[in-house]
Amino acid sequence: MAEEEGPTVELHQRRKLKSSENKESAKEEKIRDTPMPERAPKHVLFQRFAKIFIGCLAAVTSGMMYALYLSAYHERKFWFSNRQELEREITFQGDSAIYYSYYKDMLKAPSFERGVYELTHNNKTVSLKTINAVQQMSLYPELIASVLYQATGSNEIIEPVYFYIGIVFGLQGIYVTALFVTSWLMSGTWLAGMLTVAWFIINRVDTTRIEYSIPLRENWALPYFACQIAALTGYLKSNLNTYGERFCYLLMSASTYTFMMMWEYSHYLLFLQAISLFLLDSFSLEQSEKVHEVYKIYIFSLFLGYLLQFENSALLVSPLLSLVVALMLAKCLQLNVKKGTFIAKIMKVINFYLVCTLTVTLNIIMKMFVPHKENGHMLKFLEVKFGLNMTKNFTMNWLLCQESLQAPSQDFFLRLTQSSLLPFYVLVLIICFLSMMQVIFRRINGKSLKETITLEDGRIGGRPEIIYHVIHTILLGSLAMVIEGLKYLWTPYVCMLAAFGVCSPELWMTLFKWLRLRTVHPVLLFFPRLMTELMELQEFYDPDTVELMTWIKRQAPVAAVFAGSPQLMGAIKLCTGWMVTSLPLYNDDDLLKRNENIYQIYSKRSAEDIYKILTSYKANYLIVEDAICNEVGTMRGCRVKDLLDIANGHVVCEEGDKLTYSKYGRFCHEVKINYSPYVNYFTRVYWNRSYFVYKINTVISFQS
Repeated sequence: MAEEEGPTVELHQRRKLKSSENKESAKEEKIRDTPMPERAPKHVLFQRFAKIFIGCLAAVTSGMMYALYLSAYHERKFWFSNRQELEREITFQGDSAIYYSYYKDMLKAPSFERGVYELTHNNKTVSLKTINAVQQMSLYPELIASVLYQATGSNEIIEPVYFYIGIVFGLQGIYVTALFVTSWLMSGTWLAGMLTVAWFIINRVDTTRIEYSIPLRENWALPYFACQIAALTGYLKSNLNTYGERFCYLLMSASTYTFMMMWEYSHYLLFLQAISLFLLDSFSLEQSEKVHEVYKIYIFSLFLGYLLQFENSALLVSPLLSLVVALMLAKCLQLNVKKGTFIAKIMKVINFYLVCTLTVTLNIIMKMFVPHKENGHMLKFLEVKFGLNMTKNFTMNWLLCQESLQAPSQDFFLRLTQSSLLPFYVLVLIICFLSMMQVIFRRINGKSLKETITLEDGRIGGRPEIIYHVIHTILLGSLAMVIEGLKYLWTPYVCMLAAFGVCSPELWMTLFKWLRLRTVHPVLLFFPRLMTELMELQEFYDPDTVELMTWIKRQAPVAAVFAGSPQLMGAIKLCTGWMVTSLPLYNDDDLLKRNENIYQIYSKRSAEDIYKILTSYKANYLIVEDAICNEVGTMRGCRVKDLLDIANGHVVCEEGDKLTYSKYGRFCHEVKINYSPYVNYFTRVYWNRSYFVYKINTVISFQS
């Protein structure tokens, strides 16, 4: 036995010696090889630094150039610097005028605290109504702008209006820069960011409303959402280092909360984002830890926003909070749902069902116990929009007739096609979607993905940041196909996703293999069109409105209350500061009812009826607009007077425009004739080609 053990021991020793020799030789090889790669990392680091530096410079330059372009275009369009203050303020139309008027009020206040108090207890805007304007109209941008204007000493350098619009234009530059960075992160080349910016500006009519309504809440909020998207894109990347991940997380947290504070509808957009992340996690396309860290950001932002927005109950009953809480509860209950067993697949289906059920249940419970003022008119609008209900209500039919709330027109798709954006987007979306389906199918079958660079092996579909954008853009696109106004949320990300696909190495060769595209490159369309727009001299000319505002400021008593269309009332509040009966805001049921009642001046109602309506709101002056009274250009059935006739039961006969079931003529026509009984209730005090102003008599003297 001893003789037999010798060879075995010797064999073990030889193996150990051999393995140790291999290790030593490997170490020697590493030592010999170490001097050689030292030059390579320095060269690679220099290339990376140069690439990042050039990309960041291009991104910042693109944002600055876009902001300067908007400023130049705005000056060319309105001749802004050559206008008087009143003429400048008239360029703010509708609800934009209301927002800017509160910015002016903050600058006039003796102190910031006093200004905030007057806005939160405002009784000088709408007659017989005290409102918290900061909460109801999300005036945080105006508060911040007024503080910055005074704190930076800008009041000695620049006029308030230039400072205000300058901030908004600067935010649009940040918007473009964030889209640039997002496309760059997805494709790996900053050329994709340049193409994103080019497409964004070429399709500017469908990507932003900045040219028409500068102070809109979305113009303040969407740049922060774009920053949040860029940070989320970087955060979801698999090859991100610890410091980069931490930076993306902090940026995402700050931008999410700021976005929520700037826009009252922001939590609905974040709800769609949360659904996208939930689907991403459900198919095991990303580690759950990262996704649930994003959920924590949502919860933190919601509760902090609830506290700082005067305990805004709308955030507590929002679907976003219900979904995130349901996802957190489902995570505590799920067991081994990411392993390839049959039970795990069943658990995944159960988990999906559990999240959906919990979300609906929690939302119902929250609405039962949390007092809230939900936008019930919006729910009714959706019912009528999708044909689930019929109504003769003026407000509902008026909303349905708004162009922004209708389905997109053919012109919208034609414009996107002519700029070559839509064909590239559809192609990129199809390729990424099919690749995503391939990855999901392999994961469901328990197969591991190959580490290859070809599309067929699922590299695109295996990248979570790409698939997140695919899911998110599909959700936004579905809504944009129903309501055209939502295209301003969808089209910018169409530009970003299409540019990523065009410049992505994984997709470029595939594009030319599948289709031989012959079209003008979008970059070639960029500069000629912009230069043409800047060379066009436009002019904003509205002397009738200027004369009306001048008359009000000179002739009307300071305590006077004006009644008229909500859009005109917004301009009067801004340009004169006088109190009005209604506002062009559609998130409050009481204001909507006021708007409908004041619009009765264009219906077939008696002078006594109109008089009672106006005096119930303590109105002193009535303004009739010829453009509404004699409206002919709008789609038939969508004119204000048509909607009023339907709501009041004054049906239009099929054989003509003759109206029935009313013994009174249309008020806006009859009051101009100055005969009894109209002259007994209303006295005309001013008129021009567009407006007729009537003083509402306090003492009625009936004449025969």
